[in-house]
Amino acid sequence: MAGSVSPKKGKRRLSAEMNVVPYIDVMLVLLVIFMVTAPLMTQGIDVELPQATAETLSADDEPLTLFVSARGEYFLDAGGDAKKALEDQTVIDRVGAILRNKPQTMVLIRADKGVKYDRVANGMSLLQAAGAAKIGFVTDAPTVPRAASSKPERG
Repeated sequence: MAGSVSPKKGKRRLSAEMNVVPYIDVMLVLLVIFMVTAPLMTQGIDVELPQATAETLSADDEPLTLFVSARGEYFLDAGGDAKKALEDQTVIDRVGAILRNKPQTMVLIRADKGVKYDRVANGMSLLQAAGAAKIGFVTDAPTVPRAASSKPERG
């Protein structure tokens, strides 16, 4: 027992065991705090993504993402204020600087499904002008209707 004394020939001897229960309590509290605050730390522009069936890509480094809002404005998740719309030349300059430092950086386009196609195509050409060789698109997985997911009736 932690902090207990045991009588031994008339003398009391302290036990040197460490009580770890308070440390476990602190760790659990910190875990709960991090679990609650982690989703709040994501930042970006809200876009309604189109749905498509595709396999999820895994990457070692954080990808560079070009956001295209429903109004056709461009936003980058790196190199300045992520909430401020960027001009075409600014997109080229910032993406080019990032790709010069890390040429293997994955570049993604996250466009709203309501945006006009020419704005997405223009964003792709801006990324290519900045030196991006491979460009990926971010989509949401399609939702399966309840009726289609249930087992067919036997008759």
